[in-house]
Amino acid sequence: MFRPPSLPLLVLLLVAGPLTLLLQRGPGSGPLVAADDPTEDEEGIDDSVVEDEDDEAEIEEDETTDIMEDEKEEEEEEEDSTFGEPKASPSADTVILFVRGDDFPANNIVKFLVGFTNKGNEEFVVESLDASFRYPQDYQFYIQNFTALQLNTLVPSQRQATFEYSFIPAEPMGGRPFGLVINLNYKDANGNIFRDAVFNQTVTITEREDGLDGETIFLYMFLTGLGLLVVVGIHQLLESRKRRRPSSKVEMGTSTHNNVDMSWIPQETLNQINKTSPRRSPRKRAKRTVGSDE
Repeated sequence: MFRPPSLPLLVLLLVAGPLTLLLQRGPGSGPLVAADDPTEDEEGIDDSVVEDEDDEAEIEEDETTDIMEDEKEEEEEEEDSTFGEPKASPSADTVILFVRGDDFPANNIVKFLVGFTNKGNEEFVVESLDASFRYPQDYQFYIQNFTALQLNTLVPSQRQATFEYSFIPAEPMGGRPFGLVINLNYKDANGNIFRDAVFNQTVTITEREDGLDGETIFLYMFLTGLGLLVVVGIHQLLESRKRRRPSSKVEMGTSTHNNVDMSWIPQETLNQINKTSPRRSPRKRAKRTVGSDE
């Protein structure tokens, strides 16, 4: 016959069964394992790790920007050394003086003086002096380029030299700003070429007020011609009016008294008129004298 298990054995089975299941599943393998909450230390470690990563990213960005800037500067220096224009020598000083001040009238002479001082121990040869007007927004674009003045002057050490230059701004440039660039070109005893931008600023070309321009002359000619036309028209009008006037009739009177009404004249006056003899013409007198001689 079948004998039921004892009570202690049932209790052991009930406790051992779930334990064996848990051991087979393993930790965190089933829904029975609950997730543990992170502690404060773990949170602090995570934050420090994130901050370190951000700092490293910023440092990398700064390093990349610095490297790019250095590369650009190196490229610019290479371009300047390869294609750049000569610069001024530290052993020389220049100064400029405009004779008529900072006034640049169009179609008029602008004169200035350039002083050159040799501060070094070597000699300099000043070769030329040139000037040009440039576009204000882009100095590489020439508006008006003037002829360079060839100097070829030797300036010994600790000596000075002064050069004069003049140019005429074009008349259509009046009333607008332009960049004025004045360069002094020279070299040392070793053949090194230097260029000093004595003047490099934006100036305004003023319109010339004195004198007559083409528009004023044309206006005066037009007004003179109009005045002549008015005078000629008035003269013709007066002449036409004179021709249209009727000629005045001159009354010559009567040569005889037959057609004259003398009824209103007093009788005494008529008797005196009849008594007076009429004047004879010279022809009749001449005929009578000739007849009496015969």
